[in-house]
Amino acid sequence: MLQQLSDLDLRLIRVFLSVLDAGGISAAQTALNVSQSTISTQLATLETRLGFRLCERGRAGFRLTPHGAQFAQASRQLLENIALFCLDARQIGRKLVGQLHLGLIGHAAMSANARLSQAIARFRARDEAVTLSLAVLAPGQLEEEVINGRLDLGIGYFWHRLPNLEYLPLYTEHQVAYCAAAHPLFNQAGKLTAAALAQHDWVWRSYPLPEAAGAGGVFAPARVTALADNMEAVAVLILSGQHLGFLPQHFAAPLVQQGLLAALNPTLLSYEVALHMVIRRQSSRGEVLQAFLDDLTAVHRDDA
Repeated sequence: MLQQLSDLDLRLIRVFLSVLDAGGISAAQTALNVSQSTISTQLATLETRLGFRLCERGRAGFRLTPHGAQFAQASRQLLENIALFCLDARQIGRKLVGQLHLGLIGHAAMSANARLSQAIARFRARDEAVTLSLAVLAPGQLEEEVINGRLDLGIGYFWHRLPNLEYLPLYTEHQVAYCAAAHPLFNQAGKLTAAALAQHDWVWRSYPLPEAAGAGGVFAPARVTALADNMEAVAVLILSGQHLGFLPQHFAAPLVQQGLLAALNPTLLSYEVALHMVIRRQSSRGEVLQAFLDDLTAVHRDDA
């Protein structure tokens, strides 16, 4: 009676199933590339190991016994489970295994998101079994989540330069000041001077943005009466007709085309803001994150 399963038993089981699939010992010779006598000996050895007869074979032809039919079903299930086990083992042994948590600001330029998508595609082409998560957060939240370890990498505006984080520049975003169609300055938009804007209310970012201080080098709003932490909120306040404010040019473009917004003075009232990716210092960087950083850097280098 079979107590333990050996490599020999697995070979004999495969021979038995090959004979069964072929419909007999004679027909299985080609598939197994051995003689009938060898196959008969192997079947007899397996039956001895099991303690019961698997099939009737002889001049009357090949026929499974009731025990043989049950054993055939169990054998097929065994081999299927072995194949699944081998697949799982290969998955475990893949080069990159784990999780990767990414965060980015909302409504980034399409070109920037396209590069991120390309980096993800490059990463997925690697030998990996990584669960990927992507969150869209306000700039302040991105940095906080990276600091706390809930994000591996964030892409956005970062005004801090904390010693335990690395800030790597990715691309720049062009910010322009706008007013809405309902604002009294709308019909004069295009070449408005700083003096003409002095008595009007502005919406400003609730977080520091050093690049915006003195946009164009000559302007800082005197009347900031609203704060917002993301561009969607800034746009809502501008579209109310009660506030002037800066928006990324790519984000505002569809609203300008619809006649809902107009740039106040693109030459005077605009600035470039750098977007960075932020990660924890290299000492805490794992192989999964490093691989993705390599892919993201390569994509941006190729597009440069």
